[in-house]
Amino acid sequence: MTTESRGDAHQGDAIASRRSVAPTAPALAPTVVPAEGIAWSDLDQDALRVLSRLSRAGAQAYLVGGCVRDLLLGRKPKDFDVATSAHPRQIKKLFRNGRIIGRRFKLVHVTYGVRVIETATFRREPARTEFEQDLLIVEDNEFGTAAEDALRRDFTINALFLDVAAQDGELRILDYVQGLPDIEEGILRTIGDPSVRMAEDPVRILRAVKFATRLGFRIETSTWQAMCSHAKQLERSAKPRVLEEIWRLLRSGTALGAVRMLRACGALSVILPPIDQFLGASDDPDPAAHDRADSYWRLLEALDANVHQGAAPSTAVLLAVLFLRLVERESDPATRTLEGPPGDLGLVFDEVVGEFAASARIPRRELSQARRIVLVQRRFTQPASKRFRPLWFVRSEEFPEALHLFQLRSMAWGQGWDVYEAWVERAERAKTLTPEEVEGLAPKTRRRRRRRGGQGRGAEQGAGEGQGEQEGESDAGGNDFG
Repeated sequence: MTTESRGDAHQGDAIASRRSVAPTAPALAPTVVPAEGIAWSDLDQDALRVLSRLSRAGAQAYLVGGCVRDLLLGRKPKDFDVATSAHPRQIKKLFRNGRIIGRRFKLVHVTYGVRVIETATFRREPARTEFEQDLLIVEDNEFGTAAEDALRRDFTINALFLDVAAQDGELRILDYVQGLPDIEEGILRTIGDPSVRMAEDPVRILRAVKFATRLGFRIETSTWQAMCSHAKQLERSAKPRVLEEIWRLLRSGTALGAVRMLRACGALSVILPPIDQFLGASDDPDPAAHDRADSYWRLLEALDANVHQGAAPSTAVLLAVLFLRLVERESDPATRTLEGPPGDLGLVFDEVVGEFAASARIPRRELSQARRIVLVQRRFTQPASKRFRPLWFVRSEEFPEALHLFQLRSMAWGQGWDVYEAWVERAERAKTLTPEEVEGLAPKTRRRRRRRGGQGRGAEQGAGEGQGEQEGESDAGGNDFG
């Protein structure tokens, strides 16, 4: 344990003396075993500082959740979270670098530079009356004990505590829910009745998919059945939470398996209905339907390979990947399913993505950027001209994300890689240009003739028309993706 400043000593048993009376804990003792395979050097020093200060102040404090699970699996945790008997305001008083966040679930973010140690108070299941029929959790701030906190978590593998405060200096695992055997056997199961757990928070369906595909675990039968029977309840979940889980699945490096599993349990039709409709029935005998679905799977496979190579796709790129195949289909008169002939590519994108974006509450900036990088894909195969200068395009704001999408398309198609590499070379060359050389790359544009009597309007628009015309050339009528 790291040494703390002298100021911590004055806290003494401050938290212990001021602690609120907690509800009676269940008669449950944890299985306590040595944390074999976990070394002190594996632990985050900032997290140890938080644990030390809480312990000095008289509070129980453990590492908990995903970091413990990943350490036991030999994986490097992305974050280190702390669970404690101290309440949020008590934690805040101990840490001047702490900030209380959350509405549904109040906790404290303790920051050390760019590092954040999420520190949460032990919770228990919210009290319910015998007349309540709806199990959906909307309030989750009833404090409890370590045992109650373990029992209210979602899956057994996420409810293990790592105790670093043993007097003999040995790291120990506290297991209230038989999570250790499930980790050893590679099984994902809920804590308690799976049907109740999924009804309480349907987003757990997405989390189950995430853990099962990322860790390679098998979902226990009754847990899978509950996921399938409660998939429709995802409609009631908070849109931002659902959207965040979608982005996490796509960034996991197992997007292909995750989307297939979402489709199998019925969740895909709820959270991404346009994608589910595009893929069609899994047993559709039509070869065209099979080819359509296969083209989508290949793009997700390319995304996974790219992530495993170290890429970190932006939200705009992920959104473009999700809907690219759909936009391609609706932009082609021969395959279009929407009413009316296809307009320019921007209108097609709006037709395909607009309703979903509004329903999912996708931020306007990310939606606009995704639209833009889809629209400019044809520029990568567009020959240079007076009105299109490749090096000028390279220096545009949307170019890095547009190139990332083109890279994924090339990987999925198995062709166009030489074109991608040529653009990478152009991008490197553009970095060496002087400001004067950059200015000389500006595309030549035509001035529009000013209308008589419209001097005011022409004067206002004149400055922006040249660049807009160059962009319009690539976007308007740009149903051809090259």
